[in-house]
Amino acid sequence: MQRTIPRQVGPTMARNIGRMTVLMLVVTSIAPFVAYHLASVAAIGALEGQLQRSLVLTNRAIETEIERFRYLPLILGEDARIRALAEGERSPAVLEAANRYLRTVVKQAGAAELYVLDDRGIALAASNFATSESFVGHDYGFRPYFQDALRTGEGRYYAIGVTTGKPGYFLTSRIDVSGHPPIIAVVKADLLPLELTWEAAGVQTAIADRWGIVFLSGNPDWKYRPLTALSGEAVERLSKERTYEGANLAATKPILPSGVIQPAGEADAPAIQVEEGGHQLLAKFSVVEPDGWLVLVATSTGDIGKIAGFWALAALIAGLVSTSTLYFLHQRALIIRMRLRQGDILERKVAERTRDLAREIDMRKRTEDELRRAQEGLIHSEKMAALGRMSTAIVHEVSQPLAALEATLATAGVLAEKEEAGKVGAMLLDARALVKRMQRTVKHLKTFGRKGASDLEAVDIDVVIRNALDLAAPRAKTLGVVPTIDTPGIAPVVVAVAVKLEQVMLNLILNALDAVEGRQAPSVTVRRTTEAGRVNVTVIDNGTGIAPEHRDRVAEPFFTTKLTGEGLGLGLSIATAIVQEFGGEITFAEAPGGGTMATVSMPVGKRSARPLEAAQ
Repeated sequence: MQRTIPRQVGPTMARNIGRMTVLMLVVTSIAPFVAYHLASVAAIGALEGQLQRSLVLTNRAIETEIERFRYLPLILGEDARIRALAEGERSPAVLEAANRYLRTVVKQAGAAELYVLDDRGIALAASNFATSESFVGHDYGFRPYFQDALRTGEGRYYAIGVTTGKPGYFLTSRIDVSGHPPIIAVVKADLLPLELTWEAAGVQTAIADRWGIVFLSGNPDWKYRPLTALSGEAVERLSKERTYEGANLAATKPILPSGVIQPAGEADAPAIQVEEGGHQLLAKFSVVEPDGWLVLVATSTGDIGKIAGFWALAALIAGLVSTSTLYFLHQRALIIRMRLRQGDILERKVAERTRDLAREIDMRKRTEDELRRAQEGLIHSEKMAALGRMSTAIVHEVSQPLAALEATLATAGVLAEKEEAGKVGAMLLDARALVKRMQRTVKHLKTFGRKGASDLEAVDIDVVIRNALDLAAPRAKTLGVVPTIDTPGIAPVVVAVAVKLEQVMLNLILNALDAVEGRQAPSVTVRRTTEAGRVNVTVIDNGTGIAPEHRDRVAEPFFTTKLTGEGLGLGLSIATAIVQEFGGEITFAEAPGGGTMATVSMPVGKRSARPLEAAQ
């Protein structure tokens, strides 16, 4: 059938789709730039918020660290050993007591150092009096913290120690005793642990003094560098006060680029961008009073471009997807129109195919039923063929008791006429035994010959073996063979159909009897063993055996080595199919000393309350 594809859609629909596609292309072209800008602004805003929080935490940490030692100089002035120095006592015993007291306080308070200066700035006593870096006897009159305390009563100053070379924050208090010159108590606090905390936080943090010199920083490259270029007055003042002894401040490159005014540190001041070491940083400032320190926190802006680029790419992809979706919808509309026109045709074809499938299913069911009936017929025919193979022996087995029964009854009649009752009774018992013998044979034949048994049950494998041997007994007697049975231990059960399993055993036993026919000392043995959850029944004969070239074909349908008319070659094929139906298998091997071993192997089942019984 030739398909007709519509060549155009409605004009209104085409115009609408065209306009929407053009509009979407324009939006797709602009969206990445807008997304990049908005994402950059949002990322910078987020970084500013992070920096503001870092500033608050840093200010709190600085204030907390300083407040620990704020009142320590005043407390020292209340001790009698320090007041003795203020009262002008300078004996070795007084100085020794003051030194030891200051050392004890340092250990308890956690300060870096404690020492006491006279009114000229000379150290009278110090906590490190017993070390090589002792402050005792050194002149610190040039330090602003000494001059401020002497003038106003207290002072504070951050500097590198001229004696130890270690930086610290100096807090001082003036101790006045009436009638004597004042003395100055000094505590030196170590703020270096803050640097370790900042370095681990991942945000670059620094503190600069009132001149803009960074004296504490989590970034080692910033330490003792000015934020902006130093003025001549600042260099002169810092040199005079020896604030950063050993640091060449004049030759150090400023952190902020030229042209940037040193920030005032207002709380609402915007962040500024700084280039440091080839990296772009976003920085924010705040002021710590009363020292006028400037706290700087900065973080890299390298990820802002990546984030903005990601959102720009996402906007571009979204636009392209939207444009593609519009195009897809347009194509889909065309396909739907085409499919709607062909819907009736397809429905008719489906209905026709459904009817054809229904007929095929019905035909297949009938074929399966016929095959099943044919298979059952083949199995029954094979049973009848097996009975036919034993017909001569069965006739002999039945006719012999009948002749004996006739002779016995005739003799009993003669004895009855002579009124010999005792002998008549014995003759009747013999006749009854002959009748039971024939009944047992007939019962076996009736059981074996019934058709249609298919219910699975727990079958005693030893009973199956005995019933099959009973059926084959006439044939064995004709050949002069007495089959040997080897079934040690408790008889296992298998899940099977008893009659079908008897047919398998009978077929194997009859084949073994056929194999030993005409041989000297014929022997047939049926052996049952149990191993690894499986029961194995092996029929062994000392016949001619199976030729190697025939061993793989013995279970093929219609394969037989017997003369024409003696069999159809279906016995072993049907037996193999029956055993496989019960989850087992049949294997053939050469017996030791010649002959054949046919083994039926099946899984052991659970014993039921009513297993198969042998015919009596």
